[in-house]
Amino acid sequence: MSQRRACAVLCVDRSSVRYRRKRPDDAHIREAMKQVASERRRFGYRRIHVMLKRQGIIMNLKKLRRLYQEENLTVRKRGGRKRA
Repeated sequence: MSQRRACAVLCVDRSSVRYRRKRPDDAHIREAMKQVASERRRFGYRRIHVMLKRQGIIMNLKKLRRLYQEENLTVRKRGGRKRA
């Protein structure tokens, strides 16, 4: 069965069947985020967002948080105090 006929039977537009979502490439954002995270090990995604904004990379906080999780970045803990 052709795609045209199948879409007609199901009452679906062919354009919606062929639709492919285009997500822009985030490689330069990921690299900038990793660089800030490596320089500032105590910064979480919110403070990295502020630093990227200062560098001129303006983006949605939710998107930054998603990329932060995908890159497995976490706030590194401070070393413990040695007591005498």
